[in-house]
Amino acid sequence: MTVPETVAQPGSGVETDTGPGLPEAAAEALRPHAEHAFADELTALAAADDRPRPARWHLSPWAVATYLLGGTLPDGTVITPKYVGPRRIVEVAVTTLATDRALLLLGVPGTAKTWVSEHLAAAVSGDSTLLVQGTAGTPEEAVRYGWNYARLLAHGPSRDALVPSPVMRAMARGMTARVEELTRIPADVQDTLITILSEKTLPIPELGQEVQAVPGFNLIATANDRDRGVNELSSALRRRFNTVVLPLPATPEAEVDIVARRVEQIGRSLDLPAVPAGEDEIRRVVTVFRELRDGVTADGRTKVKSPSGTLSTAEAISVVTGGLALAAHFGDGVLRPGDIAAGILGAVVRDPAADRVVWQEYLETVVRERDGWKDFYRACREVSA
Repeated sequence: MTVPETVAQPGSGVETDTGPGLPEAAAEALRPHAEHAFADELTALAAADDRPRPARWHLSPWAVATYLLGGTLPDGTVITPKYVGPRRIVEVAVTTLATDRALLLLGVPGTAKTWVSEHLAAAVSGDSTLLVQGTAGTPEEAVRYGWNYARLLAHGPSRDALVPSPVMRAMARGMTARVEELTRIPADVQDTLITILSEKTLPIPELGQEVQAVPGFNLIATANDRDRGVNELSSALRRRFNTVVLPLPATPEAEVDIVARRVEQIGRSLDLPAVPAGEDEIRRVVTVFRELRDGVTADGRTKVKSPSGTLSTAEAISVVTGGLALAAHFGDGVLRPGDIAAGILGAVVRDPAADRVVWQEYLETVVRERDGWKDFYRACREVSA
């Protein structure tokens, strides 16, 4: 079956290009897709890549891993790290995509599962947009296919009336599909993936046909540790995946580096001040989050209570980005304690009753007594009042 490259969006009346190339206006997108934001790096890697490539892969597994982890090419091109973490995790993830097993990226919220998924798809297939976003309301059609009901009523079931899902298009084109938040999808919809992943085929009983996956097809799914029990994967479906767990950053230095890199990237797109202006506050945010997350201060001397939220690296990035925006628009462009205090309060106090007690206790027993943190303590007390 031939699946069109361009698919009409339901109700839009226009066609949207879903391939790797975008109209010129898309270059001004607030958040370009990975294959566009890092097009120069991908092109340089492809030119320098002389290693074997699996069918329809744009890069070899070695080059895909280099794209994610960073490095310097023989011609001097610097590949920026997209993921800061154990190299073996990335190597296992890339190798999985080169086999007939799908990849499940598992971890607590904020461990860069979606980020890694997007960049893997961009490096492998040159297109990260074949995406199914999992929610409690995700229908079976989002994974399999749907119908253009005007054509269906006018002419009956036909190829022209069929609307392929991102997964079906990936199968037909030998590309990488992505399913975000798999465990949020209802169990009966999850299980529609079993035949796709085991038989590499998607039946279309209404037409008496099927779509068979061509070489190059695979699927990356993401799921949260915290979502276990919501719509837990069946054992049959879990066997179709190779599970890779993405951990939280191992050290404060690694987490500070991740936050600084991402804030710098986001800040450039928003015309915010450069990250070095707020390096001390980035370290402070990371310290607070890690101590509350771990239940103990960095020196190991004082135990603290942990709030109900995850206080992930992603949330730290959000807090710092919001603080930079405050500093840029209502300050002198330098990130200060007062700019991040409200963001930290919002991240920590998710349960107004229990978490507020945890936060107040942390402020009085840890922050108040810490050298060089007086301004931060005062700012936090002010926004907590």
